[in-house]
Amino acid sequence: MSRSTTKPSLLHGLAAVSFSATAGAAAALILTACSPGSTAATDDPAPQSSPAPQGLLTEAAAEKIVDTFQSVNNRANAVRDAKLLGTVEAGQVYEQDSADYKLFKTWPTKEQKTYTQAFTYEDREYLIPPASSGANWFAVTSSPSDDPKGNRRSLAVFDKVGDTYKLVMALWTDMKSIPKIDTDRHGFISPVDPAKKVGTLAPNEISAVYEDFFETGGKTASHKLASTPTTKESVRIYKVRNDGDAGTWSTTRFFAADPAHPKVYALRLENGGVLALVPTAHTEEQILKPAYMGNFLITPSKREAVFGNTRRTVITNEYQGQAIVELPRTGKPLAHDLEYQLVDSR
Repeated sequence: MSRSTTKPSLLHGLAAVSFSATAGAAAALILTACSPGSTAATDDPAPQSSPAPQGLLTEAAAEKIVDTFQSVNNRANAVRDAKLLGTVEAGQVYEQDSADYKLFKTWPTKEQKTYTQAFTYEDREYLIPPASSGANWFAVTSSPSDDPKGNRRSLAVFDKVGDTYKLVMALWTDMKSIPKIDTDRHGFISPVDPAKKVGTLAPNEISAVYEDFFETGGKTASHKLASTPTTKESVRIYKVRNDGDAGTWSTTRFFAADPAHPKVYALRLENGGVLALVPTAHTEEQILKPAYMGNFLITPSKREAVFGNTRRTVITNEYQGQAIVELPRTGKPLAHDLEYQLVDSR
């Protein structure tokens, strides 16, 4: 997972609820005492109290998983070892972070130095589902040690990949606008089926809808998703796509793409809505205008050249992303946080 200082473009946040139940604790069995040979109350045994439900894992086990990730992540970041990182990371976040390693040489010296310094996840709040939910993932929010003022929080999901829990999605947020996550009396969260509609959309429908902001400026998406700073920024990118000198000799367009890892993670909010972590993806195509086709070639940018430095008539860039989206019971879903990374250029 990248440091908060290297991916600062995300918005708003989450009020987390700490996990407090002791998974696996069983209540004592209470029996009515009788003297030998007595028949009193033998036909009416005292009721048993139900054992407390178990969590997917204990808070101590979750903390160990996060500690291991933190240590390995820091070592991998220091030397940009994607294979090492892959032992503790997968999913969309790995698509982005392994691309970070490739793009590292194009970053300013100050940003490189910050990225390679070790950091820790402070003030953690674990969001653990009950074992009975069938979910194989848990979440955690935390503050990074390189943000002493506590302006940002991370929301991270660890899912079971094979036999190992790995970080699969992670976004930075400022914890101000998202309602509190719902927990039961044992402190467990309530995972939600991503295919189940919440109001007008299901969590697993968000990605395809959102990419319309890049493809058309939101002709369809603006009617289905609420206007937020995140959607406004996406529309701005669409509007300026052909500005500048490059727009005189080339045309740039965006196309929705399939996320590399399509799994959506959703959990219930205290107000009855749903919070979803959604994978997103699109391609960006820059193509020479017909009048320039026979005589010119496009030179890749410094970042694009990392993946392919051949001059060409068409440059196609692939972006893989993640988003935090709130789906209220009524009204349009709100995209609170969104992040893309260039992962290929051809």
